[in-house]
Amino acid sequence: MSQLRLSLKTRLRQSARRDPVLVGSIAVLAVLIVASVGSRFIPSLADTTSTMGPRLSPPAAGWPLGTDSLGRSLLNRLLAGVGTTLLLSAFAVICTAIISTALGLAAAYRGGWLRELVLRFGDVLYAFPAIILAILIAAVVGPGQTAALTSIVLVTVPLMTRMVASAATSVVQRDFVKAAVISGVPSRVILVRHLLRNVAGTVAVQTTYALSVGILVEGGLSFLGYGVQLPGSSLGLLIQEGSLYMVRAPWLLVAPGLVIVLAILAVNLIGDSLRDRFDPRETRELV
Repeated sequence: MSQLRLSLKTRLRQSARRDPVLVGSIAVLAVLIVASVGSRFIPSLADTTSTMGPRLSPPAAGWPLGTDSLGRSLLNRLLAGVGTTLLLSAFAVICTAIISTALGLAAAYRGGWLRELVLRFGDVLYAFPAIILAILIAAVVGPGQTAALTSIVLVTVPLMTRMVASAATSVVQRDFVKAAVISGVPSRVILVRHLLRNVAGTVAVQTTYALSVGILVEGGLSFLGYGVQLPGSSLGLLIQEGSLYMVRAPWLLVAPGLVIVLAILAVNLIGDSLRDRFDPRETRELV
């Protein structure tokens, strides 16, 4: 057991040396998640509705990131907003991964009219600019978290479905899959044992990219007033509120803007590292 632990520690250290960008990105994302979750258990940070100080007060001891237009602590609302944005985006991306994987595998395995139907429907959705599609969805279902969740799913499903279908199609053409079909192996077994296992890397990489798009879509939709509604809090909503006072109280805009940039950057860098690990042939080097 001790040798196993030592070996695991050695691998982690070697991985950190080989890819410090991945380690740093995971650390940034972990800090945001831990800070958001931990604040829920600290009464002084969990309170997002009470007045903490004067209106639009700059950062001070009692409110480290300043106060908003109602005197509420920006730090409290920012931590709550990080949790809302990440949780909403993560749940939407999980739904995207399930839907896209199922559609992509079915399209690749069955081929023919089913493949064309799935890919062409994805093309129709992909033709809409993301924010326009999100606004149309909000107009149908009404502003709120449901609109943000549905928008993220419909914006991210087309590209992930196409990538999964493309990866699965190359696997379907392999001899071991053809041999399984000829041998009478049930389709569900082929889909799970042969196709899903071989496209898991593609799904993981596309999921990280979809998460960054989800954070961006939620932020844009809430900024326009169609996403998370008051008295809730999200990064997009905080940026929208901060934009109203960006000359008088710039900290209201800078803090949530910096957090959303860090979150998207960290997720994208994790996706790049995963892509390089799963498909080293696509590794790009700086010249």
